[in-house]
Amino acid sequence: MPSSTPLLPAPGLPHSIDSPDMRRAGRELLSLALIDARNHTLHLLTLFEQALAKAGLAQVPQLADVVPPVWLAGHVGWFAEWWIARNTQRAFGIDCPQRPTRLASIEPQADLWWNPAQRAPDERWASDLPDLAATKAYLLETLESTLELLERAAETDAGLYFYRLALFHEDLRGEQLIVMAQTLGLSLGAELPPPGATREPLLLPATRWRLGLASVGEGSGFAFAQECGEEELEVPEFEIDAQPVNWYQFVEFVDDGGYDREDLWSPEGWAWLQAVGDRRAPRHVEQIGAARHGTGGSVLQRRFGVATRAAGHQSAMHLSWWEADAWARWAGRRLATEAEWEIAAHGAARRGFRWGEVREWTAGRLRPWPGFRADPWSAGSEFDPQPAFGQARVLRGASFATRARLRSAHWRGFALPSRDEGFVGFRTCAL
Repeated sequence: MPSSTPLLPAPGLPHSIDSPDMRRAGRELLSLALIDARNHTLHLLTLFEQALAKAGLAQVPQLADVVPPVWLAGHVGWFAEWWIARNTQRAFGIDCPQRPTRLASIEPQADLWWNPAQRAPDERWASDLPDLAATKAYLLETLESTLELLERAAETDAGLYFYRLALFHEDLRGEQLIVMAQTLGLSLGAELPPPGATREPLLLPATRWRLGLASVGEGSGFAFAQECGEEELEVPEFEIDAQPVNWYQFVEFVDDGGYDREDLWSPEGWAWLQAVGDRRAPRHVEQIGAARHGTGGSVLQRRFGVATRAAGHQSAMHLSWWEADAWARWAGRRLATEAEWEIAAHGAARRGFRWGEVREWTAGRLRPWPGFRADPWSAGSEFDPQPAFGQARVLRGASFATRARLRSAHWRGFALPSRDEGFVGFRTCAL
């Protein structure tokens, strides 16, 4: 077995706004992508309005894991203006201070309305916030100013840092809007892709692998803070699922009393299960049938408000990390590490390694890699990895709701292990 592999060369510049290499995009493609992202946000807002009207609702119900879509969209425009048009030190890129000198907003009430530091979560439902029409107007005005400034930005990683950030931040918020529609039971027209072919687990040889960025310098492109730093690992030979665990497989766990057997859960996971009450299936599952005669079970899942029979080979989703870990224990396997996941994503695609239907929990807790560097923008937000180190679990891959340019095998997300509202699943490795 080979003991090492060459470190991956840097990918080339993108040729499309849908390319994962948009992290290195120049002004021209960035301009097109920012327009595309804003159009997507505006489209989702319109779909939300139509879905609410169809459901006979005057406004979005106030639920956990949900913020008003209009507030979230306004926040997207505010975020871009806050870090670009109003930021007099934007040219410093990642070296920009956390509190740069700022100009006034084009909207005098912008900070009061959309700055999370000034608008607590329960206040985002207040009636003093602007309506849909005013929010859309603000989104168009802030996009125009962003594009005007982009034309004069330096064609360097530092000069384009905040424009790339604004793009990916908006893409992430767009996915959040689709997740919220699922939570609320509203249809935005999003559909799961048909399940791919199911393949046997893959055996990958021992290798040496580098996680993270080798350096942060000109030409390295944009990275989220939790992706910065690097760690080289000796990874032993491992067997990994070719695709995420599917509903057929998860039904067998339920049928075998998986939610009632304390021995299958970690102490923390069992405590979580008791705290959430009478839970016997993943979130949004209304019925889950026993597996019979080797044909697999039946799952009735409420998908965007409609009770839908889930395809057995579809990836199981809306799972907490605790549920994923319990299933792996029941199956006599373990969750894949993020290094194993990344190695397989890069090297086993032609052998059938499939990802992109669900984001995927991995085994480890979120931790900084050697050389970690905080960014100037995420402190105090849900995107800040520093308070989550040692507590959150790492997410890899992408879901069907993820924009194509964010579908990178290097993407590293994180969430607390109890989170289950997203389109999240998992895959396992042999012990």
